[in-house]
Amino acid sequence: MRFIDRIGIDVGRKLVLEDAIEWAAENQVRYIDIQLDTGDNALGTISGVRGARARALCEKHRVALGLHTASAVNVAEYAPHVGDAVEAYLKAYVDASVRLGARWIVMHAGFHFTSDKAQRMQAGRERLQRAVAYAEGKGALILLENLNKEPDNAEVHYLAHTVEEWRFYYDAIRSPSLKLSFTANHAHLVPDGIDGFMAAMDLGRVAEVRLADCFRNGFEEHLRPGTGDLDFGDLFRRLEEGGFKGHYTNAFGSLDDMLAARSYLVAMAKAAGVAVD
Repeated sequence: MRFIDRIGIDVGRKLVLEDAIEWAAENQVRYIDIQLDTGDNALGTISGVRGARARALCEKHRVALGLHTASAVNVAEYAPHVGDAVEAYLKAYVDASVRLGARWIVMHAGFHFTSDKAQRMQAGRERLQRAVAYAEGKGALILLENLNKEPDNAEVHYLAHTVEEWRFYYDAIRSPSLKLSFTANHAHLVPDGIDGFMAAMDLGRVAEVRLADCFRNGFEEHLRPGTGDLDFGDLFRRLEEGGFKGHYTNAFGSLDDMLAARSYLVAMAKAAGVAVD
């Protein structure tokens, strides 16, 4: 497969599910992910009939579909009743992925409120273990994403934004139904950096690499590639030489921005010595 064909698009909430698949086909995009939280794409709308229709569209156009849960839903929730609702939400995504024939579901570790970090991490890891076990029984695949840092003086912080935190989850959950979604720009924001993540990651467990630009040790921005200081050529070279075989996902700006940037990213990869044809 050509390198450009491995670069997908995060559609998010920008298009209705069926339209997103058609859009991907029209623009020769082989990988998309989408969120099923609101409007015409809300989880409750994914019936067996609609799922079969969308799955047939993906097969017809050779589009690989992934789902992406909302990072605003706190997987690390421990409040009575609320935690149960979070668990139901994650299971509903797994069920939707089965109906749609989705290849993966991106999930997150949740967030903490500074003083309760240890309790949140434990609650989140246990919930993810249960979600992965549920996915394993359904033949679904969950990808655990490393999230972004928040300012030091913020009360709320995402979990799994450093190498140490991310490993707290994925080292403990060993299942064929759990792989990793590595967001390179999130790694670029923390002292570990891409170097630290690359040294710690088993690339055999990485199914997706998410892409946007930003500034080293800066803030969460999701800029178009070339407008920050992330070295995409070096990133691609190291991933490909390390044996990464998965797909990339552009996650910034508009659909047109993400589509146009694919050519730029291929050029960066080629300049770094990556085979792109």
